[in-house]
Amino acid sequence: MSDPIRVLIVDDEPLARERLRSLLEKEDGIELIGECVDGRSAIETIDAEKPDLVFLDVQMPEFDGFDVLEAVEPNCRPVVVFVTAFDEYAVRAFEVHALDYVLKPFDRERFGAALGRARAEIGRSATGGGDIDQRLEALLSELEDRRKRLERIVVKSGGRVFFLRTEDVDWIEAAGNYVELHVGAESHLLRETMNQLEKRLDPKLFLRIHRRIIVNVERIRQLEGVSHGEYVVVLKDGKRLGSSRGYRESVQRLLETGA
Repeated sequence: MSDPIRVLIVDDEPLARERLRSLLEKEDGIELIGECVDGRSAIETIDAEKPDLVFLDVQMPEFDGFDVLEAVEPNCRPVVVFVTAFDEYAVRAFEVHALDYVLKPFDRERFGAALGRARAEIGRSATGGGDIDQRLEALLSELEDRRKRLERIVVKSGGRVFFLRTEDVDWIEAAGNYVELHVGAESHLLRETMNQLEKRLDPKLFLRIHRRIIVNVERIRQLEGVSHGEYVVVLKDGKRLGSSRGYRESVQRLLETGA
């Protein structure tokens, strides 16, 4: 007899959690390991309990379903079925590798179909054959160039999870295999390369001035010319950052257009 599928429910609406719970309790081979009412507790529970399957609400106060997935290590992500009242979120759900999504209010038949797909995917994964289905692969390929700009950055440190709005980041510095995010008097390490992060940031808000430095243009107070196209970028808090010739065109464009 195979082990039961360990399921976590994440939804801020009591009625939605009750509906999912009542449907899951009628299913064989399912072990409901818990319920979470917000994104923060969901991240902690997923990290600690390692569920096989999560029914994950999209819209929740403070941290939504996408924030939850961003905070979970990719190789530790469970199979995810998004639960949402908004069809517009469905495509984005596929972009982050959700197996399926159900629209509220959902009936037993639609729930059963989603659970059936989840069972099949978990079964394939257990035998080493699990993978994103062909429909998902096609959607990911088609939508690759339409990914949304990064609005929030999730950072784990000392057992805590920080959710940083990108607009609050003053400047970013390369630090080996990490980047250091400077936010006011605080700094946070994120395991990502400068090139990877730069591609995800809004180019209207963030400017690469050096191979090791990206700066929020809203934090720039003035530019001081040094020589041969090099500048010292002075932030509003007095921090001085040096640009390099390799990024001269970007800095000059900022001088000319303010963007």
